[in-house]
Amino acid sequence: MTERRVHGVRGEPWLRCYPARSGSRPRLRLVCFPHAGGNAQLYHGWPARLPADVELLAVCYPGRQERLAEPCVTDMATLADAVTEALLPRLDVPLALFGHSMGSTVAYETALRLQARHGVVPRRLMVSARSAPHRARPTGLYLRTDDELVAGVRRLGDLGSQAYDIPELRELLLPALRADYRLIESYRPATPPEPVASPVTAYLGRGDPGCDRDSVLAWSELSSTGDFALRTYPGDHFYLAQREAELVADVSKDLEE
Repeated sequence: MTERRVHGVRGEPWLRCYPARSGSRPRLRLVCFPHAGGNAQLYHGWPARLPADVELLAVCYPGRQERLAEPCVTDMATLADAVTEALLPRLDVPLALFGHSMGSTVAYETALRLQARHGVVPRRLMVSARSAPHRARPTGLYLRTDDELVAGVRRLGDLGSQAYDIPELRELLLPALRADYRLIESYRPATPPEPVASPVTAYLGRGDPGCDRDSVLAWSELSSTGDFALRTYPGDHFYLAQREAELVADVSKDLEE
């Protein structure tokens, strides 16, 4: 079995790069944004399922994994600005953006910056398990106790939440989780919300308690092309872990359109 090379961009902590399996210059780069409290590891199984000529860039938020010692980012503008800047050396081939939960909104804000500041329109904006920005309803979880915050996350589904039961891991993980919830719940889109020039595809677990179908369908209002699709799957907020093969197959199809 050949070992895959996985590395960050030279001198750049924001992106974990999974090179195209073809071994040559990629046809397209897929930039993937994790959820609140999540990290780039969420996407480690995707490269083997994507087309061989697609490179995956997983966004690495501060305050976790190899960036554990760095302060977390607690406002959307700072985070989206930083990711946009990190992507600038990678604009030699087309980009597509995929975000899960909070990552959907970060991807949306990154797409807006790429098109407004750099004239780059992503091939497609793909948003998962997140209400459209102008339909999201803050819960105030980041203002509550640690136990209430963890319980609120567990209500969405179980994706590695057992780590919060281990005191040493809980101490390491909670600051990033709280910071991310502060970021996404204090975020307010422009009024009216600004559309992207990309087609938009939304993905949703049919049993997701964190967002309903109508609020996800509202992403259709944020594509100036009018090109929008909704795909649904069995499962809760973290359906993408259980349905990874099906989801990545659909993402691969959407990248071709």
